[in-house]
Formats: sequence, C-alpha cells, structure tokens
Amino acid sequence: MLNNKPSAILFDLDGTIADTALDLSATLNHLLKVAGRDTIDHSLVRHMVGQGAKALLMKGFAHTGDEPDEAELEALFGQYLEYYLEHIADQTVLFPGVTQVLETLKTQGIPLAICTNKNIELTHALLKELKIDHLFSEVTCGDSFTFKKPDPRHLIATCELMDADPENAIMVGDSINDIQAGNAADMITVGVTFGYTEKPVQEFGPNIVIDHFDDFFDALNSA
Repeated sequence: MLNNKPSAILFDLDGTIADTALDLSATLNHLLKVAGRDTIDHSLVRHMVGQGAKALLMKGFAHTGDEPDEAELEALFGQYLEYYLEHIADQTVLFPGVTQVLETLKTQGIPLAICTNKNIELTHALLKELKIDHLFSEVTCGDSFTFKKPDPRHLIATCELMDADPENAIMVGDSINDIQAGNAADMITVGVTFGYTEKPVQEFGPNIVIDHFDDFFDALNSA
C-alpha cells in the first residue's frame, strides 16, 4: 500500500499495463501483407507503438516503402480496426504483478485511470478482454479530446473528470509521451523499463523508475 495517498494514479496502457506488442505487430504485418509489402520483425514494431494506430500504420508503411496519403491512411485505419478488434488479445497479456498493484490501489480507495493514445473502441475492448475494466474510474484515449499525450492537457483533463488534483496525481508509463506529459502537468512520474521505447525510459526524466510492478509500492514509498 502507499503511505501517502495521491489524488489519482493514471496509467498508460500499451507497454505499461499490457504487453500488446505481439497483437499490434500481427495486425500491422497483416495489413502490410495485404498491401504487398514486406513484413516487419516484431522487435522493430515494439518501438513504433505509443502514438496510436494511425501513427503505427504510418511508421510501418514508411519502413517498407512509400507512406500512405490521407485517404489511404483512413482506409488502412478501417481495416486495422476490423482486424485488431478480432485479434485484440490473442497474444496480449498483462505485465507481471500489475493486477495485484491495481487491486491493492483500488482497495486503498485511490482513483485509477487509463490515459492512453490508443483509440477509444480498441481500449475499452482490450480492458474488457483482459478483465480489468472494473478497476478504472476513468478511461481517456487518443480520440477522447482534441489533444493527446505528450500534451499535458490529456492528463489534466483526465484528472478533472475524476475530480482529482493533477498536482497530487501520479502518471505511470513507458514512453517519452507519458513522462513528458506527466512532468509538464507537475505530476509525479513513474517510468517502467519494460515498455516499447527505443531509448531507456530513464532518459525521459521520470521521478521514479521501476523494473517490475513488484517494486511499485516500495519505490513510491521511499521516493
């Protein structure tokens, strides 16, 4: 349990709570195959995740040839939604220890939120499939507002929906978008080292770094 109770704790989803990379990679590679493109190794796709589906598509197609134009991107996005929704948790799992952390925080009466750049429809489908949707009092996504991470307003607006003070909240994530947004919102930022970014999360300037969710409470209580 936490010694000092924050107003809220916000969690990123992909690469922070859930290891979604295999299903995201499979979806991207399915679309690349359909388009007659080469597929991309899973290890590379991991580093393309974090800014939403359209950004993933742009990065994946740019890696294998010409970038799609706006009309092509919209068509690809529709295909992406259809395929990924059907396979959203074929290989996706929660990171070790995260369920216990979330349940303990919930028992302590700390409001929890998902704050992700993932699409709303996909996010809710995944949380339901992973059976953790009941643990969050708020879920905000890349298309919830006219702004998204790394814009700190994404985090601040999420706190406002929860009636939580942003300056007494915590942001937990794996990417520069998470840490930059949290720092700009004057939140305590927790970086996890097992996410999807090419650079170590320490380089993004989080207040706290953890290697495993088993370290979560000790790290925050000793900070």
